[in-house]
Amino acid sequence: MANKALFKDLIFDEDGNRVDTAVVGHDMFYVIDDAGFKRHIDADQVDRQVLSVFLEQLEANKDIAVEQALKMMGKDDLFTKAAVDAQLNHIDMDQIIAQGIPAQARDMMGMMGFRITINFHGEVIDIAQPTIPDDEF
Repeated sequence: MANKALFKDLIFDEDGNRVDTAVVGHDMFYVIDDAGFKRHIDADQVDRQVLSVFLEQLEANKDIAVEQALKMMGKDDLFTKAAVDAQLNHIDMDQIIAQGIPAQARDMMGMMGFRITINFHGEVIDIAQPTIPDDEF
């Protein structure tokens, strides 16, 4: 069970309503209002689904991610590229969950139009992500 909700304020139900969060004991849940009945869904279950999609996308676009990371760091040498590439090859989902996502990053994601839609069972049915125009690469 999770002790934090990585995507707090970015989760919505199928009707477009923002999903609340709640702590029960030491565990964090996303709470969907189902006509007055509060369905509690383990935050870890939802967060892992979303992170899995992110990691799949990262793997599919690793070359672009390395290039953009090098550009952001202002470095373009072989050793930095190898270090960034190695880091991307060893991403640990459990470590991301343990560290969490800073509130400022979540706020920025929300402002950019990022939102996750889940059903009453906690299954991710849609992830709306902002896109980068092709001309920015």
